[in-house]
Amino acid sequence: MPSIQNFLWFAVAAVLEIAGCYAAWMWLRLGRSAWWLVPGAISLMLFAVVLTRVDTGFAGRAFAAYGGVYIASSLAWLVLIERATPRATDFLGAIVCLAGAAIIVYGARWASG
Repeated sequence: MPSIQNFLWFAVAAVLEIAGCYAAWMWLRLGRSAWWLVPGAISLMLFAVVLTRVDTGFAGRAFAAYGGVYIASSLAWLVLIERATPRATDFLGAIVCLAGAAIIVYGARWASG
């Protein structure tokens, strides 16, 4: 099922990208060792490879749809890793972005079906 596979690839990509960026955040904003950049760079490289696994004909469409997933995943990171509480508007924004991502990826199927 491409739709479930797409969701899984997007989820894996989000974890890898956020982890890679968070490693740089830890170095620059939290004063951690520059060695954090090594796993961060590896994570970002894996992110790029994983995102190519999304079942869509065009890279730009995959990247655009991923943006919505990234936003929702970043809020999950906020809760699970940083132990912060999102605002209600954060949740609303994530829902709107995920709806947009679904329209981008599956819009042609809906329009022709």
